[in-house]
Amino acid sequence: MASIERTAYPRLGKRMSTEELRARYELTKQERRFVDTNANGGRQRLTLAILLKTRQQLGYFPSLKEVPRQIVKHLSGQLGFSDQIRPISETSLRTTLHRYRAAIRDFLGGKLYGSGDRQRVEQTIQKAAETMSDPADLINAAVEDLVKAGIELPAYSTLDRLGGNIRQQVHEGMYARMTGNLNEEQKSALDALLTVPADEQVTGFTLLKKTPGPLKLKYVREWAAHLERLDDILDPKLFLEDIPHTKVRLFAAEARALEIGDMRDIRQKGKRHALLLCLLHHAQCGARDGLVEIFLQRMRRTVNAARQKLALLRDQHRALEETLLATFEKVLCEANREGQSDADFGSSVRRTLADEGGAEALREQYEAVAAYHGNNHRPLLWPVHVNHRAVLFRLLDLLQIGSVTENDTLLDALKFVQEHRNAKREILPYEVDLSFAGRRWQAFVETEKEEETVLDRRALEVCVFIHLAKALSRLDFYVEGSEEYPDYRCQLLSREECLKRLPEYCEAVGLPTDGRAFTDSLKQELTNLSQEVDAGFPENAELTIGKDGKPHLKKQNKTPLPEGLKAFEREVQARMPQRHLLDILKNVRHWTGFTRHFGPPSGSDPKLTEAEKQYVIGTFGYGCNLGASQTASHIGEGLNRHTMRRINAQHVTSEKLDEGRNDIVSEFIRFGVTRYWGDGKAMIADGTLVELRENNLLGSRHVRYDKYGKIAYHHISNQYIALFCNFISCGVWEGVYILDAFLSDLPDGLKPDTLHADTHGQSETVFSLAFLLGIKLLPRMRNWNDVVFYRPDKDTVHKHIDELFSEAIDWKLIETHYFDMMRVILSIQAGRVPPSMLLKRLGVNNKSNTLYRAFRELGRVQRTLFLLRYVSKPKLRHDIRAETTKIESFNDFLDWITFGGPVIKSGDPVEQTKRVKYTSLVANAIMLQNVVDLTAVINGMIAEGYMVTPELISRLSPYMRRHILRFGRYILNEDIPEPLRPMPIQIAA
Repeated sequence: MASIERTAYPRLGKRMSTEELRARYELTKQERRFVDTNANGGRQRLTLAILLKTRQQLGYFPSLKEVPRQIVKHLSGQLGFSDQIRPISETSLRTTLHRYRAAIRDFLGGKLYGSGDRQRVEQTIQKAAETMSDPADLINAAVEDLVKAGIELPAYSTLDRLGGNIRQQVHEGMYARMTGNLNEEQKSALDALLTVPADEQVTGFTLLKKTPGPLKLKYVREWAAHLERLDDILDPKLFLEDIPHTKVRLFAAEARALEIGDMRDIRQKGKRHALLLCLLHHAQCGARDGLVEIFLQRMRRTVNAARQKLALLRDQHRALEETLLATFEKVLCEANREGQSDADFGSSVRRTLADEGGAEALREQYEAVAAYHGNNHRPLLWPVHVNHRAVLFRLLDLLQIGSVTENDTLLDALKFVQEHRNAKREILPYEVDLSFAGRRWQAFVETEKEEETVLDRRALEVCVFIHLAKALSRLDFYVEGSEEYPDYRCQLLSREECLKRLPEYCEAVGLPTDGRAFTDSLKQELTNLSQEVDAGFPENAELTIGKDGKPHLKKQNKTPLPEGLKAFEREVQARMPQRHLLDILKNVRHWTGFTRHFGPPSGSDPKLTEAEKQYVIGTFGYGCNLGASQTASHIGEGLNRHTMRRINAQHVTSEKLDEGRNDIVSEFIRFGVTRYWGDGKAMIADGTLVELRENNLLGSRHVRYDKYGKIAYHHISNQYIALFCNFISCGVWEGVYILDAFLSDLPDGLKPDTLHADTHGQSETVFSLAFLLGIKLLPRMRNWNDVVFYRPDKDTVHKHIDELFSEAIDWKLIETHYFDMMRVILSIQAGRVPPSMLLKRLGVNNKSNTLYRAFRELGRVQRTLFLLRYVSKPKLRHDIRAETTKIESFNDFLDWITFGGPVIKSGDPVEQTKRVKYTSLVANAIMLQNVVDLTAVINGMIAEGYMVTPELISRLSPYMRRHILRFGRYILNEDIPEPLRPMPIQIAA
């Protein structure tokens, strides 16, 4: 049975704020007339009002005994009754209550759940079960459908029973479809995964969960052999063709969470083999993703090593450069000497050269310097590459690579290089098209032999490998059987589906439906704004334009602090109750029930002693980066590290942590004090390095931090609370992931439409995608005055700011590809493809990609509009700086929380992401507790006559932590906290 707390089945009991009571339980004039018409007497009218409003909110009639006193009091006050009045008895006046319920159904237009509606619920759950596994999700789908249809919700037990039965039937059908065509040999191969082979130390099942090691030749070879071994078992795709991708992923996650003993104990027909097939498919996809990542990282390191070698050689050759220049200076002096013949000049030059070691030695010095002059690191690539070329060829042999464009020149060159990998000669015939490479690369690869242009074999190989890495990273190429590097075209909506969706979407975001109207409106907007900024330039004292045409803005003065801020902060801090971090998590669990999402893969209730307590302790241990062993040793109370690890592995996933975090956010935004910090309509994004042990492939050394790790990329609300996080490699451009948060499941009541970020969070393509998705991108651009301003057209001339503009917008390009761009946007909006995947494809300069050029051109329009507003609106600049400062404080707050150590020790990428999300959840829990305490403290100060202003409150933040204890022996306080009271701040008018 699924716990009701884990579902969206409506319930009473949560204490509401005054605003929430008014929004949900305020009687309209029509509803008052209905109450007065259908009931006589005070108790009867109150009862009818209670039944009416609770039926509106819940979708069913609760027992009158379950209705909180807060709601009863609010409704009785509206009807003009005293606080002491009570509703009628449910036992003695059943007929009256039955009549009231029938009248309410007629008034609201709803109908009673009957036997005929059972089939509707079964069909809804059946459809949901095709893609979902958690019983709570199936119940939620049924509740949503019944509410939309205006059908009164049945008892929770009815939905739970139907969901469990149908889920089992659907799964049994899927197990049968997946395993029905397995022959005995294939079944034996799957069963063999659960035993330890004679020459091995671990089972094949354990190897299916293997993660890549560090980027060393030994581990790279092991990973290549790992994929070969997986492919030799069998091809699971043949048995998973008609199974939804989401279901395959869910079954694989369930199998991954199980221990070997759990798998052996499965007795349900077909289930064990089905789970193994899904896990094998997931492992094969992950192995291919790992090979691609190995290849990309290896080529990045090769390029970086060559560049570092170039910088070293430049330093070493500086003395040679000075010697050659000094020699040249002596020759010039001889040339300028008057009265000497050409013969004498020649003799003196020869003596000068001889004094410096001779012409031959000087020529060698010149060639040594000239070879690495400028920024040409290409000649240094081969010595780095040669040590890894054999294993890289092996990796590429294991991957089936295809192109998403019609240009196959790079793939043809790759085949040519693979065919000649064992060639001994240094040159190859010019039989490939090098148009995929730039002119400098072509000049490096080409060479002359006997007056014929040929190819340098070594130069061609590194050229092809480096360009292949670029093409894979920007998704110009795809890998068959990969999840991270797929053919994104297969995930886009069809043209017909887009034409259906386009009018509704354009109406929702306020865009024209055809390209001509779209470009005309943008051109007019750019023209009007540029003219407006030009006209206001003489009055804009903060903006100047230098002789070089570069704009400059005067540094804004800091906003003066409110009078008495320091004293106010000290007083607030002194009144904040001292709390232990572990008890904060316990309180927040009681208020929000965030651990209701945790549980075994089956979705059933956990069979653990004091499960909620263990979930809280696990969240504390992993969120603070203490780990299982340290947490168990400090807490004691019979807790052991094995149980903690099992709970973390089998009961907690990244998705469940996201759901728990959202529960906390939903309670956080109910408090009035949060509105002094922001309106909740904006998000701020930034990344910070999280250190890893150098024991896995996915980490890398960050150039700026000079540390090994990955980037935790967070999105927070302008009210400080964390909304979304991702864990990405250091070598990936952070802006790729900037828009994913808007397509994630955010809590109800939060609909942000504005995004702040630093320079990493913007580019022309990000501006264009954000605009088409209805998002206002307002980044803090460090070098904004180096960015090009684009004219509406070539003939547009401005009186004062014309020097800012250079090229004109190509409106025809935008108009021509408007539908192609909207197809991408509609596919994102439909959840078919995340923005990050498209930004990988569109975020790199690729002149051959017309879709990229169209997005880039639209982004130029949007970025120019932003820059014009940026230079002309001081308040906009101030707001951007203020908002981006919040996430810098958030990153510091996270460092404080992870007191267990700065380094994540796990080499499993899934576990690494979970650790980051654990910390984000703990951060939100602390913020909710702080908001609860701040509300009480500030209202107490106001009641005592302390002068509190909105300006003073706006300078506080929920990142306060001096009153929180982190260290010592951890004992979980079992006291039940007071219910949440999301009261407003009572500032006198």
